[in-house]
Amino acid sequence: MRTERQERLMSSDFHATDDPFQAFDAWMAEAVAAEINDPNAMALATVDADGLPDVRVVLLNGLDRRGFVFYTNLGSAKGRELTAQPKAAAVFHWKSLRRQIRIRGPVERVTEAEADAYFATRPRLSRIGAWASRQSAPLASRQELEDAVAAFETRFEGEEPPRPPHWTGFRIVPMSIEFWQDMPFRLHDRATFAAQPDGSWTRTRLYP
Repeated sequence: MRTERQERLMSSDFHATDDPFQAFDAWMAEAVAAEINDPNAMALATVDADGLPDVRVVLLNGLDRRGFVFYTNLGSAKGRELTAQPKAAAVFHWKSLRRQIRIRGPVERVTEAEADAYFATRPRLSRIGAWASRQSAPLASRQELEDAVAAFETRFEGEEPPRPPHWTGFRIVPMSIEFWQDMPFRLHDRATFAAQPDGSWTRTRLYP
């Protein structure tokens, strides 16, 4: 018989659906309730011009059936890499729940309207920061950054900072979505969903 802990771990059984977005929403809801910080954090992997992988943690800021959306400065390392090689992989890891979800697929830019709408929801200082930061570029000192922030605060005094032309979002259009659940004795529970041309998904259980 399963223990109470095992029953809890299986409470959102991804083998019971052929819709990975339904399973993702259920797991994200549990992560929001359980994780102390940033349940929407994901490790994002891209490749540079030499094919060398590059990875960093970003925040998921939008999700629908088109894919997984995050935002960045186009001049950043990931912005440049995604522009040159529009493919990515991402991993959500929820340590307290002992779960992870892996996503792979091509990447596309969000629309100008989508980027504008999301940018408007950010705190004012975050919007100022998007103007002040030359993300991934060398920075001589912290003071240089603080001076840039102060300069843009003065520039936009009394008005709402618009979205910078170099700041936008990318959407990972998933080709595959894999769910992983920790189980006793490393006999983990896994399944991968593969996108089909007609918009449906096929689900395959995997060995741990």
